[in-house]
Amino acid sequence: MDPDVDLHVPAQRTELHLPFVALVSLGGGLGGVSRYGLSLLVPGTLGLFVINVLGSFLIGVLMGLVPRPLVRAFFGVGLLGGFTTFSSFAVGGTVFLWLTPVFAVLAAFLGLRVTR
Repeated sequence: MDPDVDLHVPAQRTELHLPFVALVSLGGGLGGVSRYGLSLLVPGTLGLFVINVLGSFLIGVLMGLVPRPLVRAFFGVGLLGGFTTFSSFAVGGTVFLWLTPVFAVLAAFLGLRVTR
């Protein structure tokens, strides 16, 4: 559930309907294509590391700059959710596997701090 949506407020309930689902779906598709393109430039587990850290940084920036839930849904849940690939990274099994969560959290924190 999106923490920006209060279901007790009738106007915010509509944000969970078709426009919300459509924006998340469109963003997810674009994020997946973007991840594929970047993985061609930086292949292997290093590429997955770069994708996850960059995506986490951008999520931090997004949370610091964008107050609107539908915009956050498109970019955060959709685009950047489709861009980052923590599940694929777990299959890699290299030292980057251990470094990714640490650097991703630091990157998200840094992205949030840059915007505030």
